[in-house]
Amino acid sequence: MPSPYPMEELQLEIIVLFWLIGINGAPIVLTKLLDQKFSYPIDCNRLFPDGRPILGPSKTFRGLISALLASVLIGSIFAIPFHISLLFGALSMAGDMTSSFIKRRFGLVSSSMALGLDQIPESLFPLLGCKDFLGISVAQIAVVVVAFLLIDLILSRLLFWLHIRKTPY
Repeated sequence: MPSPYPMEELQLEIIVLFWLIGINGAPIVLTKLLDQKFSYPIDCNRLFPDGRPILGPSKTFRGLISALLASVLIGSIFAIPFHISLLFGALSMAGDMTSSFIKRRFGLVSSSMALGLDQIPESLFPLLGCKDFLGISVAQIAVVVVAFLLIDLILSRLLFWLHIRKTPY
């Protein structure tokens, strides 16, 4: 299905990649700017029946709101309707929280690295969920997910080097 927006295929891949980076980078930048101000965990510090945190302290309402705002802002730059932009951001954050939930079940602490699990759900969920709205193919989704994984690894190291992230992953 062709994209309903005036974008070439490669442009679409670059746009959604930029969009994903913006959504997932917003909470990191906000943490650097505000430290722990207005930061409250989404799981309200509750534990799962296995005795581990549900999501952990790094998944906050502040981060969720900043990611959703970033998604709507970036979507509006590319003339993507508000509801699709909000859905795209919400699905990315759902993917991020899913990976955090899984990492906690494996006993990994917040902000620990799990290659692939840290990048794939937060890029795959919004792409699959908005596939028809954006007119993106399965092949394009695969390219964007792999590119997001690689760029995330590179940007994480760069942000660590710039003292924006606390860990290099």
